Amino acid sequence: MRVIQWSTGNVGRHALAGIAAHPELALTGVWVSTPDKAGCDAGELAGLGRTLGVAATTDADALLAGRPDCVVYTAMADDRLTEALADLARFLRAGVNVVASGPVFLQYPYGVVPDELVAPIHAAAAEGGASLFVNGIDPGFANDWLPLVLTSVCERIDQVRCLEILDYGTYDNAKILFDIMGFGRELDDVPMLLMPGVLSLAWGSVVRQLAAGLGVRLDRVEESATRLPAPHRIEVPAGVIEEGTAAALRFEVRGMVGDRAVCVLEHVTRLHPDLGPDWPRMPGQGGYRVQVTGEPNYTLDLHIEATDGDHNTGGLKATAMRLVNAVPAVVAAKPGLLTALDLPLITGKGLVAR
Repeated sequence: MRVIQWSTGNVGRHALAGIAAHPELALTGVWVSTPDKAGCDAGELAGLGRTLGVAATTDADALLAGRPDCVVYTAMADDRLTEALADLARFLRAGVNVVASGPVFLQYPYGVVPDELVAPIHAAAAEGGASLFVNGIDPGFANDWLPLVLTSVCERIDQVRCLEILDYGTYDNAKILFDIMGFGRELDDVPMLLMPGVLSLAWGSVVRQLAAGLGVRLDRVEESATRLPAPHRIEVPAGVIEEGTAAALRFEVRGMVGDRAVCVLEHVTRLHPDLGPDWPRMPGQGGYRVQVTGEPNYTLDLHIEATDGDHNTGGLKATAMRLVNAVPAVVAAKPGLLTALDLPLITGKGLVAR
C-alpha cells in the first residue's frame, strides 16, 4: 500500500521508521512544513542512518496527485484545530484514507463536540469514499482496546479507570509542556489545557468510547485538576521550571451515571520524581495503568521503554505505530470516520524480527 507521511516531528519521524519497517507498506512521499527539510531523504529525517530513496517536499498538491492509499498524519493539531480539520477533509475529498494522531476528539466525537464540527469530515469521507482513523497511545490504545479487552474477563463492572502515570521530564516539547500544559507558569495562571471544558474536549472521547464499548449511557462528563509547585529549580530538556511554578499536574475526566463515575480517565504528570508523593506511582518512570473494579478486581500496568532507555521516546513510538499498523485495516474499511470500535483486531503481523 502506497503511504505518505505528513510531518516529521516528534511522532512523525517514528512513523517514518515504522512505515519503512512494515512489510505491507511502501513510502511514496513525505510532506514537511519547513523549506530547510525539503529535499532531505526520509531515512535521514527518521534518524535511520540509511537512505530510503524518498525526498521530503513542501508541495502538498504533488503528493496528493500521486493518489496514495493512505496518509499518516502526525502534524500538530492542539494549537491549530481549524487547519488540522481542513487538512483531513482535503485528504478525504481526494479519496485518500487517513490515520492521524489528532485532533484527538475525533477518536470518538459523539457527544463530545457539536455535530456541525464533525459534519465536514463525514461529508468529505462520503465524497471521496475514504476513511479516517484518529488514535495513538493516549488517547488511543491505552484507553480503548486495552481496557475493553480486560473487561471481557469480568463478572461485574463497577468502574473502569485508565491512568497515564508518567514523568515528563525527558519530553522535549516546550510548546506542549509550557504553552499547553502550563508547566513553569504561576499556579494562578490557567493554561490552555485547564481552561473550562478543554479536558473534556480532549479526553471526553475516551470515557464516551469506553461507555459505548460497555453498552452504558452516560448522564454527563465531569472534569477536575490539581497542580503542584516546584520545590526547587528544575531543568529539563524543554526548558527551566523555576521554584514555586507549576511542576506537576493531576487531572480526571469522569463519565458519570447518576452520581457514580463509571468510566474515568486520569493523568498523573510529574517533571521530577519527588513531586506528589501521595499521588499514584508506577515503578521506574511510569507508564499506563488500567484498573477495573467489580468482580473480580483487576490492575494492569503497561510499562514503555524505547531502545534508547527513555519512556517518553517509547510513548511517541507507540503513538506512531498504533497509526502505522492500522493502515491496512483502515484502507480496507468502509468509508467514513472510524473508531476503535469499528475496526478488526490490529496486530503486529509481519513485524517479527528475522
